Amino acid sequence: MTPLQFRRGDATSPQAKGPKVIAHICNDLGGWGKGFVLAVSRRWPEPERDYRQWHRERSKNDFRLGAVRLIQVRPDTWVANMIGQHGMKHGSSGPPIRYDAVEKCLTTLGEQAAGLEASVHMPRIGCGLAGGKWERIEPLVQSALSDRGIPVTVYDH
Repeated sequence: MTPLQFRRGDATSPQAKGPKVIAHICNDLGGWGKGFVLAVSRRWPEPERDYRQWHRERSKNDFRLGAVRLIQVRPDTWVANMIGQHGMKHGSSGPPIRYDAVEKCLTTLGEQAAGLEASVHMPRIGCGLAGGKWERIEPLVQSALSDRGIPVTVYDH
């Protein structure tokens, strides 16, 4: 078990040695243009391009709630596009966050990060535009990643 680390800074500029995965939550509508994804796109074009293509070709692939795609952006760095948000607006069923999908994403991410021997870096995923609560997300991160010995740093900007 590795405790979560919290740090002020930019999650798109992870402060760690060795392989790194930057994780964030995406919606299931193909929308990319607000929130943390803007910081990702300012640094690298590949994650947005891959997400949009993944969504466009969704009838032939695994694009759905709970799915994860790792996009390599540097020799030692990947971005994990994780589909954990249904839609983009609060509605009668509450905020767009889907905790069960986030849990599935994080479990998959744990397997991928372990395979890469990578640390994981993220903002407080799901707690911005998705409307999630960190007190519900943090235990999911802990269980899927930290309890498996994967180092996780959460960045507060």
